[in-house]
Amino acid sequence: MYRKLLVALDRSTTRSLVLEKIAGLAPALGAEVMLVHVLSAYDNDSPGLPVRAYHSYYPILDTVAWDTYQKRWSAYEEKCLNELRHSTESLQAQGITAEFTQTAGDPGRVICDLATTWEADLILVGHRGRTGLSEFLLGSVSNYVMHHAPCSVLVVNRPQASDTSEAEEAAVAAPVT
Repeated sequence: MYRKLLVALDRSTTRSLVLEKIAGLAPALGAEVMLVHVLSAYDNDSPGLPVRAYHSYYPILDTVAWDTYQKRWSAYEEKCLNELRHSTESLQAQGITAEFTQTAGDPGRVICDLATTWEADLILVGHRGRTGLSEFLLGSVSNYVMHHAPCSVLVVNRPQASDTSEAEEAAVAAPVT
């Protein structure tokens, strides 16, 4: 059935919910787990995209700005890698066979490509709850993955602030194939 579970993690509030779901699901299925985090310039705490002057009258300032950006990106990358490593060790401590990877790129595409190359049977992905203009401009990774994944997808929704007990029970949608 489901022997290889690809778990897409971001740095949103749904991260802990996704990890809880996989901690319960993987042992029940006897499945191995691959945690993936995709570095994106559009993450809330990423350094963003580098800004370079169109006409740089002072090339040294442009170089300083680029060097500063590179240092901020490296710190962001290391912070995310440490969190991913910690999550993997936590799953392994529970007896789950788990590994991790981190890469930069478009999150939806990277997740689907990795699911193909790793031959995942199921992808778990969180849903931030973006709607309207923010979803149109920033996109929805879970929506992209549901429509382009080579395997089944399990979307973990974040609980509604008004009633967390019911939301926790209904946090997982049915797998989409």
